[in-house]
Amino acid sequence: MTVAFLAGLLSFLSPCVLPLVPSYLSFITGMSGVGEMQARRHLALLHALLFVAGFTLIFVALGATATALGRLLVTYQTWLERVGGLLVVCFGLYTMGAFRLAFLAREARVQLADKPLGYLGSVLAGIAFGAGWTPCIGPILGSILLYTSTRADLAQGLRLLGAYSLGLALPFLIAAWALEWFLRWFQRFRRYIGWVERVAGVLLVVVGVLMLTGSFTVISGWLQSLTPGFLRSRL
Repeated sequence: MTVAFLAGLLSFLSPCVLPLVPSYLSFITGMSGVGEMQARRHLALLHALLFVAGFTLIFVALGATATALGRLLVTYQTWLERVGGLLVVCFGLYTMGAFRLAFLAREARVQLADKPLGYLGSVLAGIAFGAGWTPCIGPILGSILLYTSTRADLAQGLRLLGAYSLGLALPFLIAAWALEWFLRWFQRFRRYIGWVERVAGVLLVVVGVLMLTGSFTVISGWLQSLTPGFLRSRL
């Protein structure tokens, strides 16, 4: 779950998400300008929470589906884990920029030209974001789903996708609450966005190799033991 949480953070820092956070916030809140969002930060945070709930719903549903598929293929679990590990390694190399494939570079996001009014609109916008399969979050989320499908354990699958959603959601909520601070931080951090992709790629390659060798369960158990108790109880 620690790895899934870290993957969520890396997804937030990816070039497809991080530069667009102010636009997402403006879209779901209907507010324009930093001053208005800061003056009405409680309302901005509420819309952000509903947006987060929308994409979390999609991610958890995908995790449950992947787990159900894993149960159907439990007889072939060992082979499924090996093939999944190989695909995760490929996802990692792609994320690092080792190669490019046109079908992975295409975006399949659900587009909402005009957000519906009210709080329901923020939830629907989050669902549309979660249903997206962009070049940045696709390989990371896909790798988690591949690993989930090899577990055939519904509770674990839901926890993993919940941890991923939490990693993606927390910085988004921080940005909604303190947008002015976030924009200042982003100006300093933007030069490192390319390195985020490389780090994410290396993480995926490592996870893929661990799946290929059957060592992931041992490593993930060790990482979980290092997770602070207050955080582990929320993952």
